[in-house]
Amino acid sequence: MKNPSTPIPGPRSRRRAFTFLGALFTSVALLAQPGCDDEEPEPQPQPQPPEPVRVQVLAFNDFHGNLEAPTGSNGRIRVPATDGGTAVDVNAGGAAYLSHHIQALRQENPQNTVVVSAGDLIGASPLASGIFHDEPTIEVMNLMGLDINSVGNHEFDEGFTELLRMQTGGCHPVDGCQANPTFPGANFTFLSANVFTDVATRKTLLPAYDIREFQGVKVAFIGMTLEGTPLIVNPTGVAGLTFQDEADTVNALVPELKQQGVEAIVVVIHEGGLPTGSFDECPGISGPIKDLAERFDDEVDVIASGHTHQAYNCIIDGKRVTSAASNGRLLTDIDIVLDPTTRDVVETTARNVIVTRDTPHTLVADFVQATIGKVAPLRDKVIGLTESGLAAPVRPLPAGTSGESTLGNVVADAMLAATRSEQTGGAVIAMQNPGGVRADINAGDITFGEVFAVQPFANNMVTLTLTGAQIDTLLEQQFQPSGTSILQVSQGFAFSWSASAPRGSKVDPASITLNGTPLNPAANYRVTVNNFMAGGGDGLAVLTEGRDPRTGPIDLDVLEAYTRANNPLVTPQLGRITLLP
Repeated sequence: MKNPSTPIPGPRSRRRAFTFLGALFTSVALLAQPGCDDEEPEPQPQPQPPEPVRVQVLAFNDFHGNLEAPTGSNGRIRVPATDGGTAVDVNAGGAAYLSHHIQALRQENPQNTVVVSAGDLIGASPLASGIFHDEPTIEVMNLMGLDINSVGNHEFDEGFTELLRMQTGGCHPVDGCQANPTFPGANFTFLSANVFTDVATRKTLLPAYDIREFQGVKVAFIGMTLEGTPLIVNPTGVAGLTFQDEADTVNALVPELKQQGVEAIVVVIHEGGLPTGSFDECPGISGPIKDLAERFDDEVDVIASGHTHQAYNCIIDGKRVTSAASNGRLLTDIDIVLDPTTRDVVETTARNVIVTRDTPHTLVADFVQATIGKVAPLRDKVIGLTESGLAAPVRPLPAGTSGESTLGNVVADAMLAATRSEQTGGAVIAMQNPGGVRADINAGDITFGEVFAVQPFANNMVTLTLTGAQIDTLLEQQFQPSGTSILQVSQGFAFSWSASAPRGSKVDPASITLNGTPLNPAANYRVTVNNFMAGGGDGLAVLTEGRDPRTGPIDLDVLEAYTRANNPLVTPQLGRITLLP
């Protein structure tokens, strides 16, 4: 693989040589006249090849409404050691700082710059944005000058009708306009080429692509949503929509784009990979984006990706492939050189730039501070104390770990406490999907803002009846082809699993116990989950077979009540989930 920090030829330059026409030379016979000296021929002007067209694409992904500078590991970038030194962590991110970097880089090519987001711009957001249905993030992006957002799975957290409101504007149908008197909607374009409202007529929920023209040369930006979105969002929010394969969708669009005179294609996709290098390297990468890049038509030149919250700068199958971590900590600066004659890409370079916190963009900073001022009293309200930090589940699951986490245990225990009585559901077990536990809780005072950051989705508790055999099936469904997602479980429940065992047989049935007693496959148990899981989210299809469902309070209220009732909050011991050798 070539070093991604150096220029590379575009993917089709290996197949079609780009030739700039030189001057045509003609031999001229001069007839000598008697008594006259031969005359020198007049020099012919040399036609100059047209100047290449240079386009700058500034890309980021998985912003998740982080208006304020994120804290903890979510607000740092590890910079590798140089010259025998040690690696250091650099504080990074924050909307005002991201905007400053965008404006500064835009000045390098002010006429030919496009700013793109590869999805999850909103959703799973901190309080300052999430409490207002992410309207403040849309308005901040308007101020930044975002041009395109390729829709991610979290844009569907409140359903596709709410997503359309983000584009067109208008007040929330229930809560109205809370952050400001009106909500204008996005000045930028949401794209989603593979999400269809009618497959037969190929009608998409949102536009499939956006064609921009630079000095007479067209560049197409195709927006692509994670195909697996229906498995990881509330199914009711995407009912009636069809999510199709990303590569198949892109490849079907290529002939249509070429008919419109497009030779340069950028795919902005909410799917990603798992690299092994530092934030601006790619010595090796695995995961879905590698397969997709190899399957994309060779007419695709650049892929700006996301979803996995990783950072990389790669060349895969001759295509430039990038990702900028998450939470606005990095900004990818991609430079594309176009041949004005063939209209094709002849060179790309890219670098991941750390969004340092040196200089804020004043306009954005003022807007963010005004928004924070509206929520600060609620955000800063102390509701508990913990003497040691509580860690959220790590995703993707690191090799050699069971998947259990201290904060996951607390959340599951809170769910069980809220639904244990007969009046509230009669639960004996509670389970929480790890993707629903979004942030750590630091040692010291616990604020409402921290609890909101942990559970920002407003999912309702659902208590239902499952047999022991169905619970066994549920635990096996943690292991999906797209990845492992270990459920966080309440105190008294335990199980063991093997990473090396085949799918469908990873959990040892004899290890599934409740208060030390193995589950009876034929017996009934009341189990509390959230409504996302109850609808089959995360591939947990067996939960849709649960009987006698009872809907309870939302997860945020449950965790807040549990934190208040168990003050100080003691870090629970691990050992509910065991990874077998």
